[in-house]
Amino acid sequence: MLQENFSENYQNLFSVFNAIYPLSEELKMAIVRNSHIAQFKKKTTLLSAGESSNTIYFIISGAARVYYLDNEGKQTNTWFLFENELLISVYGFFTGQPSFEYIETIEDTTLIAVKKEKLDEIYLQFLEFNFIGRKLTEYYYIRNEIQANELRMLSAKERYEKLLKRNPQLFQRVSLGHIASYLGISQETLSRIRK
Repeated sequence: MLQENFSENYQNLFSVFNAIYPLSEELKMAIVRNSHIAQFKKKTTLLSAGESSNTIYFIISGAARVYYLDNEGKQTNTWFLFENELLISVYGFFTGQPSFEYIETIEDTTLIAVKKEKLDEIYLQFLEFNFIGRKLTEYYYIRNEIQANELRMLSAKERYEKLLKRNPQLFQRVSLGHIASYLGISQETLSRIRK
């Protein structure tokens, strides 16, 4: 059973990691041993604001969003994540403080889940895994910086055009309301831009 999961469910995860640094068989087995496969229906809340965020996920199939609520209860989407991407509430996971974000599936989703303490054990046991972790952290930090800069410096139309070019699948898999929120505009403005 372990070998079956190892080959099917973990194949893409290992491909992502191997592209950064070659994985030993021992490290692969440690990842499999210290994680589990979890399946969730569409619109399942994986994390709510105020909860402890102690799990990092790798998306095998499906999609999820990360969002927060303002004082009036309005949702603002900050991330959309799809197959072969990591899903995490960064602040809560790394600080141990209660999360200010929500994580919700937007499709039926299959994930590899790893608890923080297990991830830390793998980091201690396999020094090469620290290199992989650092490179992934840099990648997601840069993505976040690009998004923040675009919100500050580009017009709504420019933000839409960049998002469409960079991530066209988003427009097939995510509602226009969620995309508008991510772009920092109203759904009506997004509809006008799309025309």
